[in-house]
Amino acid sequence: MAKMSKVELYAAIRRDARSGMASRALQHKHGVGFRTVQRALASVWPEPRKKLPPRKTKLDPFKPLIDQMLRVDLDAPRKQRHTVKRIFDRLVDEHDAVEVSYPMVRAYVAARRPEIKVEAGRGPPNAFVPQSHQPGVEAEVDFGDVTVVLAGEQVKCCMFAFRLSYSGKAVHRVFASGGQEAFFEGHVHAFRVLGGIPTGKVRYDNLKAAVAQVLGFSRARVETERWIAFRSHHDLEAFYCQPGIGGAHEKGGVEGDIGWFRRNHMVPVPEVGSLAELNEMVDLWDLQDEARRIGTRPRTIGEHFAIEQPLLKALPDEPFETGLLMSLRVDRYAQISVRTNHYSVPVRLIGRKVRVMVHASELIVYDGQEEVARHERLLAKAGSRLNLDHYLEALVRKPGALPGATALEQARAAGRFTPVHDAWWAAVCKAHGDRDGTRALIEVLLLARHMSHEHLVAGLASALRAGALTADAVALEARKATEADQRESLELPKEPAKADTATVTFLTERRMAHLPPDTRPLPSVAIYDQLLRRRHPGAERPVEGEGS
Repeated sequence: MAKMSKVELYAAIRRDARSGMASRALQHKHGVGFRTVQRALASVWPEPRKKLPPRKTKLDPFKPLIDQMLRVDLDAPRKQRHTVKRIFDRLVDEHDAVEVSYPMVRAYVAARRPEIKVEAGRGPPNAFVPQSHQPGVEAEVDFGDVTVVLAGEQVKCCMFAFRLSYSGKAVHRVFASGGQEAFFEGHVHAFRVLGGIPTGKVRYDNLKAAVAQVLGFSRARVETERWIAFRSHHDLEAFYCQPGIGGAHEKGGVEGDIGWFRRNHMVPVPEVGSLAELNEMVDLWDLQDEARRIGTRPRTIGEHFAIEQPLLKALPDEPFETGLLMSLRVDRYAQISVRTNHYSVPVRLIGRKVRVMVHASELIVYDGQEEVARHERLLAKAGSRLNLDHYLEALVRKPGALPGATALEQARAAGRFTPVHDAWWAAVCKAHGDRDGTRALIEVLLLARHMSHEHLVAGLASALRAGALTADAVALEARKATEADQRESLELPKEPAKADTATVTFLTERRMAHLPPDTRPLPSVAIYDQLLRRRHPGAERPVEGEGS
């Protein structure tokens, strides 16, 4: 049974009193005293509870001293005003306030300093003024931290948010970091989703991706060159908020949106295999959020956005290259260094300079106009991402370096070097020795440049079951798997195969099977017999040295 409120108790007492119950009976029925019954009969509203006087603290005797220090600060130079630490030290040193703690002083100063400023007429209280926004004019941008389980590992990523101020329509994108590439790519993605660009100002923090230097306490900023070019390309007008907590209130819409999105869509922590998979989920969540209402608005986000979208500026005809182009030299380990991380390239490029296009989630390496490597960006610092295929030419000459290669370890972790590879490698090494067996494995790995990974693994498995420990046999079985998939895609009848048996067709037999039948007669040497000298039965070979 729910507990009765005091108003309900008074109503019950008054109702029973009207029915003729005496005061003592009312006290007994409702479990209250004489005074409560009299108050209920006198008024339908209970008397408000008396507010208790503030509890005394050890700081009370020193509060006038703290107030005096804060009043002196009103006329002191800005850089020579009392900090909380200085106030606490003076109380202890000059007034023997040994029983006062630092948190007590800090809490009192935080509440009292703005009050003293208002009392002295030096400024109004910290008030928030409601704002109205015109459709298609303003927007707000910010980054927020999100934690995700990426490929089984918990990592912290950066979520870009672009929010239209009128409708509240927001576009989100998760990146490995909050660098300039992510900043630009987030804008491009938001413009594409929204179908246009705001005609007025877009509010920003003083992000390093956009601001190189904050000039004093004004709104003037020294912007980065690439950001100036990006704004000019998209005809974007930037408005920079004040540094610190005051600036957060100037773009409170996107600040609150990031928190709401994180609480409603990132709880529990999402588990994904890649950032691309996560961003597909984020795009779906953004569409679903169009059906919700913000606060007490009568219309949904989607309904307001339908009004706002036609008023946005059109997108430029030509795209802007958001990636950062770098020229790097390949070291002797066939690696390049990008933002403290190392990425592999083919060993033939050692000692040469290559061009690297760095994007927010990946980087592409070019040798001239040819793309030679593509890597997903690493999340942590001082890491390495190595592709085993880049080292195969060197491993052919140094097969003994393969078992302990870092690239091989990463290939195993990524699932590119499977247990089937290991089993075939062990079998061929047992049959032909470690050196020749490892070279045979490298020849098999080179086949991956011309056929799919799945078909190559299937070929390894078939060759292993049949005991065919050569790269040619693996290539043949991989081609058979490829042709089987092609027949399935074309819905052609399959070749009959015996169950639980592994057959290997040698290359010579396979090539002969595709030739037309040979109808020529078999060769004969009979015509050459007439060229033989007829020997007499009694003739003997003359002895060497005898005369004729």
